[in-house]
Amino acid sequence: MKQSFRITGIDCANCAAKLERKLQKIDGVTSLTLNFFTSKLILEAEEDRFDAVLAEVARVTHKEQPDAELGKA
Repeated sequence: MKQSFRITGIDCANCAAKLERKLQKIDGVTSLTLNFFTSKLILEAEEDRFDAVLAEVARVTHKEQPDAELGKA
């Protein structure tokens, strides 16, 4: 399953790249890209685990970038 999300509150492209690398390592993530300039995060994970993976993506995002917010694109 693949979904796009809007991500805001990230200060720089370097921070976005660092966060992207951490999020890609989450168990269950098949593919993940984070584009700082378009404020878009594209997440692909197995359909039956998607909600759990998304929750972990949100948790790690908030831990690494407390001002970042993840919402529907």
